[in-house]
Amino acid sequence: MPHRTPLSIVDIGSNSVRLVVYEGLSRSPTVLFNEKVLCGLGRGLATTGRLDQQAVDCAIAALTRYRALSEQAGAERVHAIATAAAREADNGNEFIKRANAALGVEVHVLSGREEAYYAAMGVNCGFSDPDGISGDLGGGSLELVDVHGENFGSGITVPLGGLRLQDMAGGSVRKARKIARNILTDVDFLQDGKKRTFYAVGGTWRSLARLHIGYKNHPLHVTHNYQMSAAQAKKFCKLVVNSKIDTISGIETVSANRRQLLPFGAVVLDELLTLMKPKNIVVSALGVREGYLYSLLDDETRHQDPLIVACEELSRLRSRSPQHAHELADWTGRAFKVFGIRETEYESRLRVASCLLADIGWRAHPEYRGKQSLNIISNAAFIGIDHPGRAYLALANYYRHEGLLEANVSPAIHQLATTRIAWRARAVGALLRVAYQYSASMPGKMGQIEFSKIGRRRFTLDIPAELDVFLGERPGRRLRQLAKLLDVDIQVRVV
Repeated sequence: MPHRTPLSIVDIGSNSVRLVVYEGLSRSPTVLFNEKVLCGLGRGLATTGRLDQQAVDCAIAALTRYRALSEQAGAERVHAIATAAAREADNGNEFIKRANAALGVEVHVLSGREEAYYAAMGVNCGFSDPDGISGDLGGGSLELVDVHGENFGSGITVPLGGLRLQDMAGGSVRKARKIARNILTDVDFLQDGKKRTFYAVGGTWRSLARLHIGYKNHPLHVTHNYQMSAAQAKKFCKLVVNSKIDTISGIETVSANRRQLLPFGAVVLDELLTLMKPKNIVVSALGVREGYLYSLLDDETRHQDPLIVACEELSRLRSRSPQHAHELADWTGRAFKVFGIRETEYESRLRVASCLLADIGWRAHPEYRGKQSLNIISNAAFIGIDHPGRAYLALANYYRHEGLLEANVSPAIHQLATTRIAWRARAVGALLRVAYQYSASMPGKMGQIEFSKIGRRRFTLDIPAELDVFLGERPGRRLRQLAKLLDVDIQVRVV
């Protein structure tokens, strides 16, 4: 994207040390480079009070490499943050001095309150108007914050990170459950999360979600905005705690280094659910790093829709005419109103996003444009959208290229969509198939071509006389397909 200046964020956690190079500051951040090393800085901290020397050497080696990688990627700024392990260890200051030298910048050691704040900001970055309790499970601590949009509770940090809990419990999951229960019982605002959403943040809980996706054979392997009911999550937590982890179906989707902490993450989640009684659990792939990045944005940028921003950027990178994509969004909105197709605010966002993405597959071979668009969209690194929403966007653009027949549509994608969403995606696809016959994928015409209602189930497509040269057999056939889908009569009227 033009006018973007790459920047790096280095996150020195209790378990992993990670570098993420972003394309630039944006409401929908795009990753240029991403690498982590599981150094385990917090391992043994609960019993020794110190960072293990081998883990420190591992981290310093990684940070030295990250400095070079940031320079290679063209990052003009490097922001470095450190969390619980560096904050609490007796030799934490000594480690931070070495980290500063390795990176060439000052590492900001977050307080517990700051860590909770940035985790909540990460949830705000990844979701539209979140409402619930955010829980960021790291290696050394768990940060809990009540989140209602950008209105946060004071937040709390408790010593229940995966590595720390494993150490405190001597490796016993049963003891870990008692420790977690005793600590979480004192978090009084958990009861305020009843019937709301719990936002699960952090690598261990993402791995738990990845395992559940594999276990349930869920058709989309995207952890961000993956949702489970509270009952589903509790049942799965018990399975993880009571089973040999390597025997659970889908375990191959979780890295070997993450597996040993899954039972401890499951115990903490199970106890949280018992005390909080939320409506559902939503997994966030965005946490402290993205929250820190989000905090650097101005207020106007923060209030942009992250899904629409991402789709606009993809349109500018891949479409023949981004202006035409916006015209399609307006035109389909007017058409929906004329035909009486009601939309929620959520569905309206999805329709607009579908139109912005409608031409991103045009460089592919004609035989594969539909399938390629479906795959790119359903698996894109979007935020601010759930899995059924991804199905809407993918299906609308599949139908736009391939026609309205269901025979060749991926059944996996259909599993994600409700009947209502799938039908609206099909209606958008049918409208796009009509529109492209009159626009040749270029801007300037769609504002002149409109639908009108002339009877109970009778409509016209009104075309100015100077544009009647666009009439023909192909656009007529696509108009009839639209009429059949909507179960109405549509005639062309030259005005």
